[in-house]
Amino acid sequence: MRRAIAIVLSVAAVVAAGCTSSSSPEPIRIGAIYPLSGAQGPGGVDEYRGVRLAAQLVNDAGGVGGRPIALVPMDVARGDAAPAAVDELDRGGIRFVVGSYGSTISVPAGVEAQRRGMLFWETGAVGFMASATPSDLVFRVPPTGLFLGARAIAFVADRLAAAWHRDPRSLRFAIAFVNDVYGRSVARGAEDEIARRGLDLVGRFGYDPRVADTRHVVKKVAATHPDVFFVAAYVKDGIELRRQVVAQGVDLRAMIGTSSSYCMPAFGAALGRDAVGVFASDKPDEVTLGTDGLTPSARAVLQRAGRAYRARYGATMSEAALAGFAAGWALFHDVLPSASSLTPSAVAAAARATVIPIGGLPNGSGLRFGAAGSPEAESNLRAMSVVEQWGGDTEPVVVWPKRFVEHPVRLLPLGP
Repeated sequence: MRRAIAIVLSVAAVVAAGCTSSSSPEPIRIGAIYPLSGAQGPGGVDEYRGVRLAAQLVNDAGGVGGRPIALVPMDVARGDAAPAAVDELDRGGIRFVVGSYGSTISVPAGVEAQRRGMLFWETGAVGFMASATPSDLVFRVPPTGLFLGARAIAFVADRLAAAWHRDPRSLRFAIAFVNDVYGRSVARGAEDEIARRGLDLVGRFGYDPRVADTRHVVKKVAATHPDVFFVAAYVKDGIELRRQVVAQGVDLRAMIGTSSSYCMPAFGAALGRDAVGVFASDKPDEVTLGTDGLTPSARAVLQRAGRAYRARYGATMSEAALAGFAAGWALFHDVLPSASSLTPSAVAAAARATVIPIGGLPNGSGLRFGAAGSPEAESNLRAMSVVEQWGGDTEPVVVWPKRFVEHPVRLLPLGP
């Protein structure tokens, strides 16, 4: 693993050096830690592509103070490889790191970057970070897992319950989640929102996705007779949980999942008609995002990025690609140019001072980090999420919140 990381760094550094001459401004080298292979590879590649596109557009406009951004990619497929990747970047003189798509990668990468005095800028992962490391050099731009879980419950309580003409306190909620840093974060967000609203949580079921018997998990869920089933899963186990709900004839009013599974094209492709009506609380992609909720400048940037992405990759930006692009754009276009110097501490100060309104980034988010010393110190308080619903097409559509909606909710039974 150490040898593979070193090879990636060497090749990337040569490429970056080859783009400049002795008369060219010195590039700003930024490490990019993503799972470019392995189980999380598809999403990691998309997110890295989005970050790379943000760097390209900023470079096309003259870079940062005339200096181009040069990304140094590192293929980190597992969390246990993240510290070595950060160490290798540090030895190469790199002081800034973006990453990392996966929560299991984000935590150790952030810890090691903080330990070495490097700034870490999370572009996509949603799992816990605050409990792992002080946050003065670690920043998270996307919504937290806590936020995604809470928003899923808020959607049911505020939007669906009204459509059903039900008091949300009369609904029964069950939660299933992968028992890791990602799943626990999302599940806790849902549980906290249920408790805050005085709703009825009838069961919570953690499982190991590597060995889980999804039939047994759903059997236990069904025994609690829920109206609403909330799931924090990865793609494979998320698909199997939905299949088991249908196979066992579990009578539900709503089934809602979140990132890393229910929003993914693979979810709908694998399930076909059995996906219809299912909801997902997640970051938006280029196609599903209602652009009326963006500021004019963010809308223009999204249109330009979308054209460039389609020209290069022959596809629209997925939620991972758009998250990577928006977070990269915030760092390269807004934060770095406002820093008093290009040191980690100066860029961190600039990040804390940067304020962008909701809708001001091309994925609908804004930017404002929590105050230093607060529980939200490392988190973007203006990160946005949406709720999508599968309607029988190849992609889900946004149905909430109103600011970004392009399609109405379909009230469908989600049992047999």
